[in-house]
Amino acid sequence: MRRSLFLIVIGAGGAAILLALGFWQMQRLEWKLGVIADINARIDATPIPLPDLLDPVNDAYLPVEVRGVIAPDYLRVLVSQKEIGAGYRIISPIDMGGRRVLLDRGFTPVDQVDIPAHEGSETVRGNLQWPQETDSFTPAPDMDKNIWFARDVDAMAQALDAEPVLVVARQTSFEDSPVTPLPVDTAAIPNDHLSYAITWFSLAAVWIMMSLAFILRARRAPQSGN
Repeated sequence: MRRSLFLIVIGAGGAAILLALGFWQMQRLEWKLGVIADINARIDATPIPLPDLLDPVNDAYLPVEVRGVIAPDYLRVLVSQKEIGAGYRIISPIDMGGRRVLLDRGFTPVDQVDIPAHEGSETVRGNLQWPQETDSFTPAPDMDKNIWFARDVDAMAQALDAEPVLVVARQTSFEDSPVTPLPVDTAAIPNDHLSYAITWFSLAAVWIMMSLAFILRARRAPQSGN
């Protein structure tokens, strides 16, 4: 009897902990979905003129409209696109007359050599972004080949003599082919809470079944010994 009671306590306690972790992940899932919905609403809002003062945290994803001359110099950031393969993000400075910021024009295939230049003032609608793509393992850019391995806003701004402000193009007033815009979205925001919840609930189910099996075995043990 004591053994059965001990197994019941252990089984119930373990199941309660695992179920609590599962429900906690469901709460986290609801919170994350709310965050993503808020970001999507911000991304799709009506663009505004580029503010004078910007904060990388508070102004992330802010929709803006800028007008200026796109300089001929550019940087190539190595990326990969599904069903296309390797390519580059093309980062150019856009001179708005008194301000010069970075413009992420979009994606071009890795074998594309000629990047179009544009004369005159152009209008770009997009979103501000300060991507966190660098870490201690990110290689330094190959300046000779003009290949960067991450969008480092501060370093790119220094290389192109611009403010550390990145506008990711969504709509442009000009034809930029073969460069295709890669607008800001929420696809890269991690949201694994549902899979974590399923894992915890599955472990809880396994724990409960194992506990029941041990309890039944413990109750039968005295009878088999008679």
